[in-house]
Amino acid sequence: MPNLLIVAHAPSDNTRILLDAVVRGASHPDINAVALRIKAPLEAGPDDLIWAQGLILGTTENFGSMAGLMKDFLERIYYPCLEKTQGLPYALYIRAGNDGLGTRTAMERIISGLRWQPAQPPLLLAGEFHPGFAASCEELGQTMAAGLEAGVF
Repeated sequence: MPNLLIVAHAPSDNTRILLDAVVRGASHPDINAVALRIKAPLEAGPDDLIWAQGLILGTTENFGSMAGLMKDFLERIYYPCLEKTQGLPYALYIRAGNDGLGTRTAMERIISGLRWQPAQPPLLLAGEFHPGFAASCEELGQTMAAGLEAGVF
C-alpha cells in the first residue's frame, strides 16, 4: 500500500478549507489502497518523508514567498532526505493573495535540489478566496492518491 504524506500550512479558516478539501480528495471512497498522513510543517520531519511514496505540499504566499514554517520544514528535511527521497512524486498548492509566482519559484528551487518529481503543475490559488479553490484542491488530492494507488507515480 503506497503512503501519501500531506504537509500543509493552514493558518486561517480559508486555508483550512483547502487542506480539508485535499484530504477529502485523497480519501475518496474509490481509493482504497493508499495510507494518508497529514502534518503541519512544524510537526513533519524526515521520518515522515522517508515513509511516503507521494507528497502533497500546501503553503500560503507570505511576503511574496513561501510561509516561513514551510521553509523551516524544507530546511529541516533537506539533508536527511536528500539521498533517500530522490524521485519522490509531489504535488504543490499555493494560496496566494497576489500571483503566487515568487512562492512557486522559491518552492521549486528547493524541491529541484531534492530531485523530487512533479506529479502535476503547481496549483496557484491566487487573488480573492472563492469556493472553487476547494474543488481544485479536492481534485488535486484525489488525483495524487489515485495515481499512487494505480502505480502511475
